[in-house]
Amino acid sequence: MLAFANAKINLGLNVTKKRSDGYHDLETVFYPVKLYDVVEITDADKTSCLIKGIDVPGDTGDNICMKAFEALQKDFDLPAQQITLLKNIPVGAGLGGGSSDAAHLVKLLNGKFKLGLSVATMQNYVRPLGADCAFFIENKPVYAFGKGDEFSSIAIDLSKYFLVLVKPAVHVSTADAYAGIKPTIPSRSVKDLIHLPVKEWRSGLENDFETSVFSKYPEIEQVKSKLYQSGALFSLMSGSGSSVFAIFDRQVRLPDLERDHKVYYNI
Repeated sequence: MLAFANAKINLGLNVTKKRSDGYHDLETVFYPVKLYDVVEITDADKTSCLIKGIDVPGDTGDNICMKAFEALQKDFDLPAQQITLLKNIPVGAGLGGGSSDAAHLVKLLNGKFKLGLSVATMQNYVRPLGADCAFFIENKPVYAFGKGDEFSSIAIDLSKYFLVLVKPAVHVSTADAYAGIKPTIPSRSVKDLIHLPVKEWRSGLENDFETSVFSKYPEIEQVKSKLYQSGALFSLMSGSGSSVFAIFDRQVRLPDLERDHKVYYNI
């Protein structure tokens, strides 16, 4: 069995408070996009994870999908599985690729072994693995708050627009992204701003990570500037990573950006 695990972008992101548990409270809108990894499970003599495509740093035994499998196996005594990941979503890009892989793996296991897990139960299994993991269980636009793992539904549809994603050749660590963060409650919430026309988002929707990330990686800020110069209605860095997305009201090609960066069209 296999699943196509999609990426997400953040339509605005405010870091509002430092928590006593070391995490931060934030608010954002998670929006699923059409950029996919492939997750496959097959019966095996021993559970292992094989990763193909884009290289993923670290030991495959510590991969987030292995952790998701082990979490379910403790409660359901699942038979051994070969987990195969075909990675296409850029790593360290703020797109939630690993989180999506883990969530889709749980959904695959739930279906294959008829575990009967509800949406809420599956969310609870993946929530400890990453703040955005739970989003990918239902996989529809949400306003996210708390650590980024509490949700409320939100009505937003960007299907009439042309979305482009640019991934510079840099990896932004979570530590780098948080280095210059000063938590602040914004004057206007993402939840309110998101209902404005897209062309008005530029004057209100922000990503608080851009300040610290742009100062260390100016090439990412340059990408955003070039996207606006190319006619984007709105552009923003996604999450705490290095990718920048743009929303256009028409199809575009960006050969100047393609020369130095990976560009994904119509996501």
